[in-house]
Parts: sequence; structure tokens; C-alpha cells
Amino acid sequence: MALHPLHGLVEQLETQPIIFIGGKGGVGKTTTAAALASYYASQQQKTLIVSTDPAHSLGDVLNVRLNNEKTVISPYLDAIELNPDVIVDEHFAQVERTIKAYANPDMMPKIREHLRLSKSAPGAQEAAMLESMCHHLVEAADDGYEHIIFDTAPTGHTLRLLVLPEMMGAWTDGLLAQQRRQAKLRSVATHLDSHNQKNNQKQSTQKNDVANPFAAKKSDRWEQAVSVLEKRKQLFRQAGLLLHDRTQTAIVLVMTADVLPLAETKRAIEQLEDSKLMPAAIVINQLISTNQSDEFWRRRAERQQHLLQDIEQSFTKYPLYPIYLQQTDVRGTDALSKLLSA
Repeated sequence: MALHPLHGLVEQLETQPIIFIGGKGGVGKTTTAAALASYYASQQQKTLIVSTDPAHSLGDVLNVRLNNEKTVISPYLDAIELNPDVIVDEHFAQVERTIKAYANPDMMPKIREHLRLSKSAPGAQEAAMLESMCHHLVEAADDGYEHIIFDTAPTGHTLRLLVLPEMMGAWTDGLLAQQRRQAKLRSVATHLDSHNQKNNQKQSTQKNDVANPFAAKKSDRWEQAVSVLEKRKQLFRQAGLLLHDRTQTAIVLVMTADVLPLAETKRAIEQLEDSKLMPAAIVINQLISTNQSDEFWRRRAERQQHLLQDIEQSFTKYPLYPIYLQQTDVRGTDALSKLLSA
């Protein structure tokens, strides 16, 4: 399969509301994502670009200082650099508020200590980051965005985030099942308590005045907790459906014509295909023109051409788009937009 003209990439993704840019570290994911976002914004298509990479290079590429909140880059372009630490703090603060609604106040100091330690547990940042990403995914259309582009961390992190909605949905299902079992036990306990009240007429009035209001409040608090879990489950379900809908979501992998990125891209595609998340396209970045007078650069270009043959043979099912090495760094929305419109 021959390389397609680069402008074909923006045309292919024109109707895709959600675009994930992934690949090995250092291959140019951020530049590619920012170039797509800048191009669509230049065409007056309202676009949001979200970086999930802790390296925080999106702001550098756009020449704008970014943070965990939306920053307006232009009338049609907004950008966010998700900060894992801020997101984790907000996530666990919400967990604490939910628990506090029904937990014994005497238990809260130990619960807070447990939550503090849980912030550094394996997967805590990913789970919190995923929930934030899912919110952006689901809310993007309501906010009027025609495109939401995710500039992701290196490949392994991206793959985990893409398959996590199903895993987190299953985990939430388990919590809800546990809540339902506990609700049944409380129902049985309430029934036995009511039966005992009827058998003891002398204390029935007192127990009705004290026990039942308490039980009602406890029940209300448990219902609040269940409601939070149900909303979370629905969020993951909506995000999962969007990710698996090829009319809604495109996954673009970026690589360079080098041995290690080729091997990693092969593994990434195998994992994506196993998860039924088919890539839409592959971008081959930092290609060198073969018309070189300098021997070093000519040999580099020849080596790339040899590897391109392997790349074309390895990825026959996917369109391949080239981005050639630029003489200067590509920074700012104007330069980024021109990179894809050339």
C-alpha cells in the first residue's frame, strides 16, 4: 500500500467527532494531535484538544500555558492538559463525600487515612483520569464541539485507557451487587425489628418514634451511594459505546520509520484488534526526503525507505500518511494548521 497524501488524513477524519492519537513516546503524537486540532479550528469547526500525557508538552506545542481547566486558544479551539494529581485529589474528595453520607462519623478519620494512602495505589491515577476523560467524551457534543482530540501518553497507557471503561463498568457492577445484598439484609433486619415491636406493645410507640426515622435516614443515605455508582456505571457505559463506534471514534497511531516504533506499533494494533478497537490510520512522522546532497542524510533517507517497505507490508489494512521532517520546530496554531494543509 502506497503512502497517501497528508491532506487525506484531515479529510478521512473530517466526520469523526472523537479522535485518539497514540503511539510510542517521542514519535510526535502531540504535534500530530495539535496539528489536527488547529486545522479543524481553522476551518471553523469547534474543537477541543485534551492531553492525557503527564509530560505536559501540549502547551509547549501550542505556545500557550495550559492547566486542568479549559483554555481558549482561538474562537474555535479550546485545550486542556489533564493534571493527574489534581484529578486524583478531586476524585477521592468525591469518594469521601459519598462515604461520609452514610458512614459512622467515628469511622471517618480512619476512612480519610485509607483514602489518602489509596491515592498512590496502582491504578488510582488511571481510574481517576479515565473518569475525567469519560466526562469530556460524553459532554463534548452537548458543549457544541464538532471534534474532541485526545493527545495521549505512550502506547501502553493509551491502550489501558481505551479498554478501562468496560473494566470499570464491571467493577462498578460488583459494587452495586454488593450494595443490593446489603440492602436485602437491612430489609430483613427492619422486618424482624418491626415484628418485635408488634410483640412488645409497651415499647412499640417509643421504637416507632426512634427506630423508624433512623432507618429511613440510613436507607436514604444508602440510596445516595447507589445513585452515585449508577451514574458512574452509566458514564462508563456511554463512553465505552462511543469508543467502539467507528462512526464516532477514530484511533490514529503515530510512528517513525525506525525499528523500535515499528515493533511497538505492531503490538499496539494487535492489542487494539483483540479489543475490537480498530485503528483508523497510521501516521509516519519525521520522514526525510530522498533528495539529499549530504551523505549522512541521504543514508538516513535510504534506511527509512527500506523500513517503509516493511511498514507497508505490515499494515496493509490501514491507510498510511507521511509527515516529513521540518527544518524548524512546528509551534503555534498557524504553523500546525499549515503542516496538514500543505
